[in-house]
Amino acid sequence: MIAQTIAFFVRNLPAVMLILALILGAAGRPRGATASRFLGWVLLLPIGVVGLWAGIAHVAFPQVAAEHIGWQVSPFQFEVGMADLAVGITACLAFWSPWNFRAAAVCSASVFLLGDAVGHVRQMLVAGNFAPGNAGLPFYMDLIAPTLAIALLVASRRSAPSNNL
Repeated sequence: MIAQTIAFFVRNLPAVMLILALILGAAGRPRGATASRFLGWVLLLPIGVVGLWAGIAHVAFPQVAAEHIGWQVSPFQFEVGMADLAVGITACLAFWSPWNFRAAAVCSASVFLLGDAVGHVRQMLVAGNFAPGNAGLPFYMDLIAPTLAIALLVASRRSAPSNNL
């Protein structure tokens, strides 16, 4: 029972982190701007923590990660893992950072994650790859997380201090 619960949590970590971010954003103190509060949690959990998790999976457990995605093990997994770690670390740091840093984090995460989504679609169409790690939850989260972050970033801009250089 415990092993099944842990396996379920690990397989669904991106969705769990998104739901947790939405709950924590809604439960936050009303003193701050709502969009900014939600943006911070979205950056920290479904983008940051999941980026760290994906990076560790690609670097430390390449066989498991490749099998889940429907790939053969490849030296490129190390590079993808490093990119995941970079996005994850940046997004986690953005939780405690001002709007300008958050904007940069959303920009880099969105390019990476939406680019991943395009790669997933390409693999579905060209290679017929409908493995759970390609056509399942990771694909949907590669669309949902950056789209939500972009929308929250735009909405939070109204309350961000002006920083003209």
